[in-house]
Amino acid sequence: MMKRSPILIVDDESPMIELLSLYLKQAGYEVKECLSGKEAISLIKNNDYLLVILDIMMSDMGGFEVCRIVREYSNVPIIMLTARNQLNDKVFGLRLGADDYITKPFEKEELLARIEVVVRREMQNNLVTDKDIITFENLVLNKVSHQVFVSEVELDLTPKEFAILQLFLMNKGRVFSRDDVLSFIWGHDFLGDYRTVDTHIKNLREKLSSVGIPGQKVIKTVWGVGYKFNEDKTQ
Repeated sequence: MMKRSPILIVDDESPMIELLSLYLKQAGYEVKECLSGKEAISLIKNNDYLLVILDIMMSDMGGFEVCRIVREYSNVPIIMLTARNQLNDKVFGLRLGADDYITKPFEKEELLARIEVVVRREMQNNLVTDKDIITFENLVLNKVSHQVFVSEVELDLTPKEFAILQLFLMNKGRVFSRDDVLSFIWGHDFLGDYRTVDTHIKNLREKLSSVGIPGQKVIKTVWGVGYKFNEDKTQ
């Protein structure tokens, strides 16, 4: 089997980790183990994983909270694992950004099949075409890998900052109200306020300016209306 990034197992019960590790190693996967949610957040932020198997019920930090935090900076596939078979739990986990949900007890064949489906889908999503690349001067945005490079230096953006930049780059010159941005990026049922948009725009501008792109000029404030991506930086 071709060398791939490891699968990270996050569970505070050693017997479950041992069982999952056994199944995955028998199937040819490399495995990394983690006994706490807080450690998992750090590991995922600093390492590449093929997939994360994340238990919901953990003593230090629940899997839902771990998933929510991880989705602020990573799109690594996540399969939630739980002993509870509640529809509301499944819906909540999926809305937080989980890719699939497995209920204990499970059969080895089901686990491996679900992993293969998620991994295959991720590999298909990572096939890059010209339509997946957006450029502006020396900035290159890859919609598939969720990466932005400026003069071949990667810009460290959160998922929401990336989504905002992509929205503006795909609609250069169009003015977006704060309501528009909230709707496109956070969804219609978001309960926050406009300051969320302003904060993310401010951070995005600062990060662009740090690599030589004048953030205040390219993401221009249209007073009383909203924001737009401005190709003419002299204005």
